[in-house]
Amino acid sequence: MNQIIRKNPKTVPTPVGDYSHVTVIPPNSTLYTFSGQIGIDSNGEIPLSHQKQVENTFKNIEKVLASENLTEKNITKVNVWSVEEINWDHFYAIWQHFFVVNPSMTIAYVSALGLPEIKIEIEIFAAKPE
Repeated sequence: MNQIIRKNPKTVPTPVGDYSHVTVIPPNSTLYTFSGQIGIDSNGEIPLSHQKQVENTFKNIEKVLASENLTEKNITKVNVWSVEEINWDHFYAIWQHFFVVNPSMTIAYVSALGLPEIKIEIEIFAAKPE
């Protein structure tokens, strides 16, 4: 077993979104934890729009993965923190374009993030099998 396996056991209800209940990381994999990524753009600006922040956040995730020679296929867990209600049609359009396989995921609405202008933060964990 030298690949990351994602599965949904028949003993629990089907996921309510595009995620897996279980992600199995093979032995001897290199594990990565990443700081939460926010919707800041390449000019250092944080847009006012929640939707634009979502778009920028996924771009930043892609860049931080690439810095370690990883792709979205290496992501094992995603935590989404949002201060505003998520537009699910918009979010999942980006999610489904980004992910070929669905990692485990947690989503939470929170009262605030690190700066008042930050509306969403996405934290990822990844693994690179031998």
